[in-house]
Amino acid sequence: MKGSIVQEKSVKLSAYDNSWYRPGPKWKSTLWLVVNILFFDNGFAIFNGLKCSILRLFGARVGKRVVIKPSVNIKYPWFLNIGNDVWIGEKVWIDNLGTVTIGNNVCISQGAYLLTGNHNYSAPLFDLMIGTIVLEDGVWLGARSTVCPNVTCKTHAVLAVSSVATKDLEAFSVYQGIPAEKIKTRIIS
Repeated sequence: MKGSIVQEKSVKLSAYDNSWYRPGPKWKSTLWLVVNILFFDNGFAIFNGLKCSILRLFGARVGKRVVIKPSVNIKYPWFLNIGNDVWIGEKVWIDNLGTVTIGNNVCISQGAYLLTGNHNYSAPLFDLMIGTIVLEDGVWLGARSTVCPNVTCKTHAVLAVSSVATKDLEAFSVYQGIPAEKIKTRIIS
C-alpha cells in the first residue's frame, strides 16, 4: 500500500519496568497517600497553616502566606519547593515525580496540572522519563492549564486557560493554546 509505514517493533507493556524509580521509602509514600487524601485531596476547607506544616513535615520547602485550596493533589511533597505568597487553587494536581519549584507571588489557578513524568513512546518498553518544573516569581497559570516536564515558566509569564506549556515560557509574556504560543507581552501597570 502506497504511503504506509511498516514497523518491525512494537510496544510491549507487559515488560514495562520502572523499578529503577524510587521516590522514597515505601512507608513514607504510603503514609503520604493517606495524609494527602485526608488533608489535601478532598473538598474540605482545612486551615492553610496546618497544610503548610504537614507539607514541611514531609520534606517540602514552603514559604510564608501560602494558600492551598481544597481538592489539591500532591504526589510527593519532598520534591516540592514553594515560595512566599503563593496561591494554589482548587483541584490543582502537582504530579511531581521530579522536583517542582514554585517562586514567590505565583498563582496556580483551579484545575491546573503540573506534570513531571512522561513515557518514551519510541521505546519498546515505554520507559518512564522524569523531568522538573520551575515556576519563577510572578507566574500565573490559568485554570485547567498544563505544564509539561522540563519546562521553566520565566518570571511573570502567564499560561492562559486550558493551554499546554511544552517548552519554556519567556519572562513577562502571555502564552495561549495547545501547544502554548506567545500571544503578547505582559505589562503590569
